[in-house]
Amino acid sequence: MVQHRQAVKGAQEFRADVEGMRAVAVGLVLLYHGGVPLVRAGFVGVDVFFVISGFLITSMLVREVEGSGRVSLARFYARRAKRLLPAAVLVLLVTAALVRFFIQRADRPVFAGDVSWAAIYGLNWRLADRSVDYLAEDVGVSPVQHYWSLSVEEQFYLVWPVLLLLVAWWVRRSGWSVRSAMATGLSLVAVPSLVWSIALTRREPSIAFFVTTTRIWELSTGAFVAIAAPELARLPRPAAAAAAWLGLAGVVTAALVYSTHTPWPGMAALLPTFATAVVIGAGPAAGDAGPVRLLGIRPMVWIGALSYSLYLWHWPLLVIATARWGELTLLASLAVLALATLAAWLAYRLVENPVRHAPAMSRTAWLPLSVGACLSLVGLGAGLLVAHLSSGSHSAETRRPRGAAVLAADPHDDPAGLPVDRVDWFVPDPLDARKDVPVAYADDCQVSPASSEPVRCEYGDRAGSKTVAMVGDSKIVQWLPALDRIARRRGWRLVTYTKSGCPFTDSLIYLEKYEPYDSCLEWNRKVRDILLRSSIDAVITSHNKPGAIERGRRMTHEETILQMADGLHRHWKALRAAGIEVVVVRDTPRPNLNVLRCVTENPDKLTACAYDRAPAEEINASRAQLQAVARTPGVHWIDLNDAICPTARCAPVIGNALVYRQGSHLTATYVETLTPRLDAALRAALP
Repeated sequence: MVQHRQAVKGAQEFRADVEGMRAVAVGLVLLYHGGVPLVRAGFVGVDVFFVISGFLITSMLVREVEGSGRVSLARFYARRAKRLLPAAVLVLLVTAALVRFFIQRADRPVFAGDVSWAAIYGLNWRLADRSVDYLAEDVGVSPVQHYWSLSVEEQFYLVWPVLLLLVAWWVRRSGWSVRSAMATGLSLVAVPSLVWSIALTRREPSIAFFVTTTRIWELSTGAFVAIAAPELARLPRPAAAAAAWLGLAGVVTAALVYSTHTPWPGMAALLPTFATAVVIGAGPAAGDAGPVRLLGIRPMVWIGALSYSLYLWHWPLLVIATARWGELTLLASLAVLALATLAAWLAYRLVENPVRHAPAMSRTAWLPLSVGACLSLVGLGAGLLVAHLSSGSHSAETRRPRGAAVLAADPHDDPAGLPVDRVDWFVPDPLDARKDVPVAYADDCQVSPASSEPVRCEYGDRAGSKTVAMVGDSKIVQWLPALDRIARRRGWRLVTYTKSGCPFTDSLIYLEKYEPYDSCLEWNRKVRDILLRSSIDAVITSHNKPGAIERGRRMTHEETILQMADGLHRHWKALRAAGIEVVVVRDTPRPNLNVLRCVTENPDKLTACAYDRAPAEEINASRAQLQAVARTPGVHWIDLNDAICPTARCAPVIGNALVYRQGSHLTATYVETLTPRLDAALRAALP
């Protein structure tokens, strides 16, 4: 985020209160990330930064338009490049090196990719996609995750000056005042952004947090303050002072009262955003009677000047320290933040200021633009290099694992399924296992949490005389490699209706943060109607969620299991009444550890990655499935868990095949080795 004092003489009068607000913003972020209990929502500091950035940039641009009637895009982007990129790329290079040597091997390729996306200011969209990506459910916290806000600002800066060019053109043609035209143009961007922010936050808060479209109104709020500055400067001093102090109190209140359970940004973000705007807007009229008394003291101004570097450095150091030493105590976190302050000060003195104030960088716009482009390429390259160094060896990919084929016909207690410390080779390589997924994901067949519209995909024998539907969440999708082969062999048209995190049930479930998963409920209604209207011969289903809920009622764990079983039973009963066969595949065991990460770190001690089967089946969806099967006559039950975990302790590798790719999902490689067993079970159920 842009947290800088304008360096061009006369471009903007220095505002000590604005510099102090930067200190407040970065202080809230650091205390929150450092784990200080009182600061429950220090993330509001980012919203404060957005308003400040919108104010400063627009103040500069409005004066340029008023003075010359135009906007120099080259000069504008040159100022951004020489101010932002040297420090940002330095931190990315250091972080890339730390990822290579201190982050768990399983996460290195993902985080290296994050570094590359951060270097080209597109990380926020990558994180938004990951937040609802079932294939990324066990990816850790990225050490460059905080660059999402820089990405939002840079994307805004690509659009806002161009919009001002249109404003300048309109001013010359229409005779409007510059500020009136600016306010009108800005409204056309800000109002839709606010409306969209509220709507998307209600529906999909994980995406809304990161995407640019839900944040533009916050930057625009600061821009409105800059446009209205001459009028605001004429406010009565007592009223302005009272308003500014109340604004500062509003920011602090938001940080203390809100929490991670508050849907964000949406309506809740109005408080810190507008409160910051009031502090900045009323500051000049309030004078010494306003918050500048506190915000303008030397320590606050010093921290404000350092805030950009502080923001860049603190997060990767916290994440790397946690990866190296485990969960940090409050004292350890504060020590890391102190180290980050030292790193930020050194970068500010030795990198940021020397580059920004270098005479050669001010003579022409093309030099800083060229340097900035080169720096971005360096950051991009660093991420790509670490990703390459962290990728799997592929040395065993040409070998065909036997997987479940090494087990007896009755695999229960088969010694071939016992955990062992070491095998000569296994596939897929743990570093590539997250990519070992069914083709349905690449085919965009899995409906996202945000959508309630069913998507139909076809596999198997597309000219087959029998139509079998796969319905449910990712736990049925994982069986596609085997079901596709079976369908081709048996002449079935295999159709899929699947949605992330959404069981085939008419009961309500939670998606995240205890938010009811309403789009899942709507999707279920539509899919059931489609199945009942279509020429479907059989439905094969499975799911991951152990329980369901009733809206507005607190329920025990046993009640949630019964609620899920009720919803499954009602769906299955409706299908059976329509003459559709129903086959239920038992949910696979849910390990109590991250098997993939463990295998990545312990290739020569695989027994460290084994887990107990009994609790792994106690916490998965099996109990609800079994209850529903018992209550629904004619439903077929398939249980292949003995071929996934043959003994009391579940092995991470069987028959040279890695069993799990992420969470409790099987690798496509291992599922393929289960094809003969699934085929035999289906022949009994669907002759």
